[in-house]
Amino acid sequence: MEFIGRELELARIKKTLNAPEQRNVLIYGRRRVGKSELIKQALTDLSDVATIYYECRQTSEADNLESLSALAAEALSFPPLAFTGIRELIEFLFAQAKDKNITLVLDEYPYLRDAVKGLDSILQTSIDAHREDSRLNIVLCGSYVEIMKSLIEHESPLYGRIDLALELKPMDYFDAAKFYPAFSPEDKVRLYSVFGGIPFYNRLIDQSQSVRDNIIELVTEPGARLESEVPSYLNAEISKMTNANEVFGALAQGYSRWGDVLAQSHVSSGPAMADVLDKLMSLEIVQKRAPINDPTNKRKSGYFVVDPLSLFYYRYVFRNASARQLLDPEVFYDRHVSQDFEENYTPHMFEEICRQYLVQQNRTGKIEPAFDAIGKYWYDDPANKTSGEFDVVTQDPEGYASTKQSSANPPSRKKWSTRKSPKSRQRGSSAIVTDSSPVRASKLTKAIEPSSSTCRRCLNRTDPTRIPSIHYLIERLFDGFRVGWNRLWAGLCYLDYLYDLNAAKEHRESEYGKKHRKLW
Repeated sequence: MEFIGRELELARIKKTLNAPEQRNVLIYGRRRVGKSELIKQALTDLSDVATIYYECRQTSEADNLESLSALAAEALSFPPLAFTGIRELIEFLFAQAKDKNITLVLDEYPYLRDAVKGLDSILQTSIDAHREDSRLNIVLCGSYVEIMKSLIEHESPLYGRIDLALELKPMDYFDAAKFYPAFSPEDKVRLYSVFGGIPFYNRLIDQSQSVRDNIIELVTEPGARLESEVPSYLNAEISKMTNANEVFGALAQGYSRWGDVLAQSHVSSGPAMADVLDKLMSLEIVQKRAPINDPTNKRKSGYFVVDPLSLFYYRYVFRNASARQLLDPEVFYDRHVSQDFEENYTPHMFEEICRQYLVQQNRTGKIEPAFDAIGKYWYDDPANKTSGEFDVVTQDPEGYASTKQSSANPPSRKKWSTRKSPKSRQRGSSAIVTDSSPVRASKLTKAIEPSSSTCRRCLNRTDPTRIPSIHYLIERLFDGFRVGWNRLWAGLCYLDYLYDLNAAKEHRESEYGKKHRKLW
């Protein structure tokens, strides 16, 4: 099975484990995010290292000890070993590692921690005693994020003993799309909108089938492989699932403000909802977002589901549970999923992909000056009694910047002063499209109403400082999903650009591309 992505994380783990001294690694993240596969991949590239990989179980210390002892004996070429407890086994491994490199991996460490009283202290004592005379590397891995994070806090016995703490997050679109290269760029966006960046989900996608068939077979039909994935994960983390279901139901339908979520969810009280939201945010399934230009404004802040499968599940599957049991799976999809998925759901996820692209470029030094914040930009125009937002705006020491997204050129950024706000008579636009020339404050107020006949070539010839006309192109890029992908020439080409510049050229020059360029 091909290992995909995680180049940076893989390099950091290898570097730590290849050190000549004793090293300890902590890896954590949500279920299915690829922690175990990442560790195994790192271990395959380590030479002259005896590896003991043990997946801890929710059972007694004696049972775990028996299994771990058997693995240790096999890895070290010893006859069957017997120990009185985990402490004795750990000391034995440290002693064996005085003249050889040994790596001990305790996967799902919280299970063993529950079974062995004071396990953190046992490890701490052994690590401190053998830091200088042993080459035993210890890797602790776990899916219970809060427990794993607590191991590196000041109160933990292991505080200061962890050489590398790595939180593994879901992949971005660009790595996730490598799991299904046979699909078109627009279909890759559709797939990412459902399965997100979780490797386990993406490996289940059948590239010989359509996006629609994959979603039906894996998620929406009764008995689907991922039918219970979201509720089972949440049940393991959240005690009051009724409240969580209510909150998720409201968030999935687009309600984001505190008051709206409370009203729509029917949760008994504000404190009860706060408990649920705090838990969901700690699990990184929900994020609280505020305008980039007004981060302390509670009125404009909102809560958003950032895990694609959770969002899809609660928007379509959980909400329509009864109809799902009564209808043929294909009829259910066509009636309750298809239209909203194309017109509303996927465009929302495309905005996130654009945001990921800018972050990726920023981290690799391709944006100058580098930005240190990205988010929505809210503006008010009291004179015209209008307000609105731009979905993707960055902030650096010089002010705010938006991004030009087109088929012909890489995204470029446009700056404006932090003291000025862009004004527009267009509502619901996603970003300002400009080039790299500076914006004069006087021209920001020169709003022009784009006509329905405005085309891409005309917009490209338009003065980039005339904000409303230019950001209309991005409005078409995002909102064009609502009128059909085939009309979205600029959007399709930009998606191609994000994935592969050569693919973008081929797409533009193909008969398919020429045909749908005319439609747009």
